[in-house]
Amino acid sequence: MANKSFSLKIFDKIGEFKKTIEVDSDKSISIRSFLIGSISQNISKVKNVLESDDVLATIKCLEKLGVTIKKIKTKEYEITGKGLGSLFCKKGTVLNFQNSGTLCRLLTGILSTTPGIDVVITGDSSLKKRNMSKLIGLMNEFGAEFFPKNKFYLPLRMVSSEIPIGIKYKSGVSAQLKSAVALAATNSFGVTTIIEEKQSRNHTENMLLNSPSVIKINKKIIKISGKNYLNPLNINVSSDPSAAAFYVALTLLNKKSYLKIKNVGLNKTRIGFYELLKKHGAKIIFKNIKKKNNEIIGDIDVASSLIKPLRAPEIFYVKSTDEFPILFCIAALTNGISIFKGIGDLVNKESNRITEMKKVLKQIGIKSIATKNQIKIFGNSDIKCTNKIIKIPNLGDHRICMSATILALITGAKAYIENFETVNTSSPNFLNIIKSLGGKFEKN
Repeated sequence: MANKSFSLKIFDKIGEFKKTIEVDSDKSISIRSFLIGSISQNISKVKNVLESDDVLATIKCLEKLGVTIKKIKTKEYEITGKGLGSLFCKKGTVLNFQNSGTLCRLLTGILSTTPGIDVVITGDSSLKKRNMSKLIGLMNEFGAEFFPKNKFYLPLRMVSSEIPIGIKYKSGVSAQLKSAVALAATNSFGVTTIIEEKQSRNHTENMLLNSPSVIKINKKIIKISGKNYLNPLNINVSSDPSAAAFYVALTLLNKKSYLKIKNVGLNKTRIGFYELLKKHGAKIIFKNIKKKNNEIIGDIDVASSLIKPLRAPEIFYVKSTDEFPILFCIAALTNGISIFKGIGDLVNKESNRITEMKKVLKQIGIKSIATKNQIKIFGNSDIKCTNKIIKIPNLGDHRICMSATILALITGAKAYIENFETVNTSSPNFLNIIKSLGGKFEKN
């Protein structure tokens, strides 16, 4: 499944552009469609699937667990579900989640309450560095066990609960942990209650709402009734707002440029990036808004803008979790001091995104000061970068690779980005779209 490794070189600024594009399909929705379809009854149908590394890893894991998945044509699949508790494999089967934290946490949630599961869970070098203690603790509450004891990093042996019983959980900023609990709850006895003090992305809940007997939502309280019946899904996946953010940033920062991005998911839990930028002067408009499968979809119009220094309070974190690396780039090229609060969880992403982005900005001469939960960026829109070099080592972090690309294209700094193939985990068409907008690069 691994792509051939390659590095990216960028030498030139991008010119002005006026284009209409469609970006890669939503990764979060694509992965969840396969996972929930696999434990639903009968045949679920999913169109416009993101065929990225993370999604292909999802398909491979589910096939190891006995799920029949049929590819009808490019981006279109049928998943034959046999209901809750139906996943099964031989003892000791290795499930490789590759780079996907979403797949790791959500499928572990499902398997923790699936009878007779005894597997080894693992991932790539990046995923193995991510602490799973919170996930393990929550699944322990359902009765699942992980070995060796007191080890919180992959690989791990996981043994499912014999008699899973619903729990009560106060969710934090992690939508993945919330989803893991919700999916574990579907095959547990009794009712699981999730108290959501800060609403994180809710694609899992939106899919479960297709089965009204399973889930009830009353403001901040989510109740999952276990041992019910999940109806099959019929989903047309929208474009990913997190993928779109990079092209939006490129347009905002570039001179005399305009972009329309069609058919983008505009779920209110995913648009913090756009809300924050609009509040600070960005010319961003949502158009042609409609609702399908409990998800809001529309087009994004964006034009070159003079942006004020960004002030992102803690409340914005849960609605813009994936966009902070590119937000830091926008802040770096905006005159004044931008401040981002409540960002402590960025250390638990594919890399420590606070530390690594500080290194990137320093390479082009931008000062930043970070504490455990905050960063200040001293932006300069007139910074001269033609003699600067951005070097990105093999971090296994797709969003830092993409952010560095945008930064180089806008500033004219030379960029050398190792292991750029990691971008295929979320945005396999990224370079094709950059090329269509006039960006120049070399692959090595």
